[in-house]
Amino acid sequence: MARSYYSTVFEHDAAAVWAVARDFNGLATWWSEACSESHIEDGKAADQVGAVRSFQLGEGTIRERLLALSDLERTYSYEFVGTPPFPVTDYIATLRVTPVSDGRSFLEYSAVFESDDAARWTAFFPAEVFEPALKALASYLAR
Repeated sequence: MARSYYSTVFEHDAAAVWAVARDFNGLATWWSEACSESHIEDGKAADQVGAVRSFQLGEGTIRERLLALSDLERTYSYEFVGTPPFPVTDYIATLRVTPVSDGRSFLEYSAVFESDDAARWTAFFPAEVFEPALKALASYLAR
């Protein structure tokens, strides 16, 4: 199994970061440069395990299912639904927000997956998905 990982520190406390990041349907709000629209299917709540978000990323539609969400641990995990937008299988991504003692936050974004070209995708997800997403989140919080 391959693993991709990206981490960064935010200048905002963990509660403030988590209040925005925990919204599984919030991508279009804080990453609007990449995600033009997002909705939760079948009338489920955005924080309900099993909820499927469908969103536009560039020219394509991506569907992801929320697998776990913990407000106590400030983390959630999700998987692709249907045909993945990338040639990977068994993809599970996790976002985690951890408080830092001086009032900042440590954010980790990771994924595990299978792929015939694991080296390519292990480098791709942090550089092309995780880092841009978290930079957009930081910019949104700085407003």
